[in-house]
Amino acid sequence: MLSVAELKQRVCKAIDDNRDKIIAVGDSIYSEPELGYKEVLTAGKVKNIFDELGIKYKSDIAVTGITAPLKGRESKVKIAVIGELDAVTVPAHPDADKATGAVHACGHNCMIAALVGAAYALAGTGVMNELAGDVVLMALPAEECVEMEYRAGLKSRGLIEFIGGKQEFIRLGIFDDIDMMIMQHNMFFNNDKYAAAGNKYNGFTGKLVRYKGRSAHAGGAPHRGINALNAATLGLQAIAMQRETFKDDDNIRVHSIMTKGGDLVNVIPDDVRLEFMVRGNNLEAITDAGQKVDRALKAGADAIGAEVEIEDIVGYLPVTINNDLMDIMFENQKEILGEDRVLYEAEKTAASTDAGDVSAIIPTLHALFGGCSGDLHSIDFRIDDKEIAYIATAKCLAMTVVDLLADNAEKALNVKKNFKPLMTKDRYLKEWGKLS
Repeated sequence: MLSVAELKQRVCKAIDDNRDKIIAVGDSIYSEPELGYKEVLTAGKVKNIFDELGIKYKSDIAVTGITAPLKGRESKVKIAVIGELDAVTVPAHPDADKATGAVHACGHNCMIAALVGAAYALAGTGVMNELAGDVVLMALPAEECVEMEYRAGLKSRGLIEFIGGKQEFIRLGIFDDIDMMIMQHNMFFNNDKYAAAGNKYNGFTGKLVRYKGRSAHAGGAPHRGINALNAATLGLQAIAMQRETFKDDDNIRVHSIMTKGGDLVNVIPDDVRLEFMVRGNNLEAITDAGQKVDRALKAGADAIGAEVEIEDIVGYLPVTINNDLMDIMFENQKEILGEDRVLYEAEKTAASTDAGDVSAIIPTLHALFGGCSGDLHSIDFRIDDKEIAYIATAKCLAMTVVDLLADNAEKALNVKKNFKPLMTKDRYLKEWGKLS
């Protein structure tokens, strides 16, 4: 049997040998961004790599998702290694799709490049024959919580129940036999840092809001109308008045967009629609903030004499970090990128990810890598260093798998033993999923 060091050398060599292919996949996905539950081209590129490697897979899971199992010498533990397929909408970004506004200002193309790199490392080298556990490579849809109204339409047609791809994988039972999940995300780091082993993230709930008024001639008979736009404006102002009641420690964020503000400027708006996210770092705070938002929105309607409909959408749970997994990733990040270039835990963020839902049920690693500049989801986001963004990420994922499953999967079994889930899948679906 090969030593852990020899196995790590083998997986890293495989990634180096396939460097051009890995970069080509990452770049190709960047050039053809697709939004959540629409990632047909992106999924096709992943399947092409799996076909090349002779990996059998299942596709069209949760609309566009893919799973590809790799058998180890033994099956003591099963690890999911995942990447995210979707892009985000930033129409003003110079690389945005002209028709959809989609762009990988989220770095998800880097995640798929790293997943492909891990596939070359684990499936094409015989390494799995040395490991006492199985791996499932997963490409998941719809992490970015965009186009909530579109996703509500998918739900009404019975195609999904949750807005997030990992949530759908939970519901569909894809994680039922998975013992732990590892993944990474790319972002910009300050102070010459290249990576972090993990970080905490907020959870959130979503809201679809519709104000209904009465149309009338805006110039000739405004007194006969009920202005839904005015009602929405008052509702937004009432939310602003609530902000001082949010506790700093709860990391509350409330933000919205207006997807419809009326039909014609000379007609009193009778149909105004908004989408909301209410974020926080614990469920009690998210619930409390959500109730205040609802109260404020209803107050705007009451003041104008309009009606308001508020549909709650299941968002994401806060991320529960797993220090056992972070410890392993941290050592690999230091080996690949240099000890002085790596943080154990990144700065606190109010962002959210559906990895939080998985982390409540099984041990989850959500590592972070650089290679990028500019803020996520902004017109400034760029991938500057593909050696970090694509190649180093793939190496660290594959090396972490080796650490977990070598030596009779001792480290993976220890992660399992130490983990205490916040909830079971059944409780997750009944309590968190009840909003759906």
